[in-house]
Amino acid sequence: MSEEDIRAARIGKLDQMKTLGLPIYPHSFKPTHSAQALQEHYKNLPHEQEAMEVVQVAGRIMLRRVMGKLAFLTLQDASGQIQLYCEKSRITDHMGAEAFKQLDKLTDAGDILGVEGTLYRTQKGELSVYITSYILLTKTFLPLPEKHKGLTDVEKRYRQRYVDLIVNPEVRDTFRKRALTIRTLRHVLDAQDFLEIDTPVLHTQAGGAAAQPFVTYHKALDLQLYLRIATELHLKRLVVGGLERVYEIGRIFRNEGISTRHNPEFTSLEVYQAYADYFDMMDLTETLVRTCAQEVCGRTLLPYQGHEVDVARPFRRATMHELVREGTGIDLHLFPRHLSDGDIAAIGKMLKAAGMEYSKEFHKLKPGDSAGLLLVELFEQNVETTLIQPTFVLDFPVENSPLAKKHRDPRFPGLVERFELYIVGRETANSFTELNDPIDQRARFEEQARQRDAGDEEAHPLDEDFLTAIEHGLPPTGGMGMGIDRLVMLLTDSPSIRDVIPFPTLRPE
Repeated sequence: MSEEDIRAARIGKLDQMKTLGLPIYPHSFKPTHSAQALQEHYKNLPHEQEAMEVVQVAGRIMLRRVMGKLAFLTLQDASGQIQLYCEKSRITDHMGAEAFKQLDKLTDAGDILGVEGTLYRTQKGELSVYITSYILLTKTFLPLPEKHKGLTDVEKRYRQRYVDLIVNPEVRDTFRKRALTIRTLRHVLDAQDFLEIDTPVLHTQAGGAAAQPFVTYHKALDLQLYLRIATELHLKRLVVGGLERVYEIGRIFRNEGISTRHNPEFTSLEVYQAYADYFDMMDLTETLVRTCAQEVCGRTLLPYQGHEVDVARPFRRATMHELVREGTGIDLHLFPRHLSDGDIAAIGKMLKAAGMEYSKEFHKLKPGDSAGLLLVELFEQNVETTLIQPTFVLDFPVENSPLAKKHRDPRFPGLVERFELYIVGRETANSFTELNDPIDQRARFEEQARQRDAGDEEAHPLDEDFLTAIEHGLPPTGGMGMGIDRLVMLLTDSPSIRDVIPFPTLRPE
């Protein structure tokens, strides 16, 4: 039968129920137990024994087998599955002569049923609710995927997540683990006296990250607004105001491409702590990841797409320069902060020897420039995907870190105190010793503004209100942002970010 024929047949069954005066879409039902609770409580019930406690359960019919005067239904609720043992004489004794026939002829796989009965273990050892009565709570018009084929079309799984959740228990487990991850993050931070604060989603200026925003419009104010690309600048305003430990878990929106690691809207944790620096944030980040692994997975050695990731050992800490030197043989630390013609020529020879002479950032270099953006390019192209075990990548160039404080070590002019945590080859967290010098911050914003004028749509705008805020005094502060979706990918062994977002962004069919 086609899907349209199945739909018409099921609507016909609903019409029959109306004609017979049977309840249609009743308003409520009160289960006394979940399927899992019954399975656990009666796990030692002997074969062919009945427990006399009367229970009520409700859920979706996943399988139906009707054999003359007996029917076996598999009922699924949020906790799991349990069998319904339906005997004609028992049901008709309690509900009337036609009740078993109506159960047989008017219900389908996918319908939602409420039942009452006792617990009975069948001859074959299946714990079952031995039902005395039932009520059809919801008649479904569309069929579930076939049992053996399941819902295997990946695109359809994302578009019809509700069906995906019904038929794939591992998907339900993923989203339970997502919820537990967020709960664990909150628990750890709350225990350390961090205060969770909500900041605006609509901004008059998009800032706090290098990203292109979504644009919207407020009619009453005749005002163009932007969906936030980060929570950073508002949370730091709160630190200025005296809230010394703050965090927010919330949705972030970036008008960028879609990939296995990127979705235009995603969930982020941002944390700010006064009188701290990026070393304190490393310790906190490591604690958060390790605690989530223990609470969500029950272990700290995590399988991920063929790798074993150990989050119990102290995370490696290495500078970007060190990692690029290890990965490419190129040591940009050998060159001064401001390059000469000779320096650029020498770097070109090193790149050519390594097979990288067509580097985009190299071609942009001119005398007086820094090799900072070239360093980032070499890291992204040659190193980041190799960082499988948790690694803090330290000390980024100032050119791509406009909100981070300059390195305290005078041997590293042009570097800032910033780290990114890489696990299984992708960035999971980003942190700064926050820039709190208003003069330096203004100069960096002005440089970003020049880059915007030159066509860089992701460069930070000059935010006068934020500058006014830190002119009132931002204490020394450590800040950290973590992609919760990517953390959940690690904890659930999910290859794509769309596997851990309930309703990912998709192109309309």
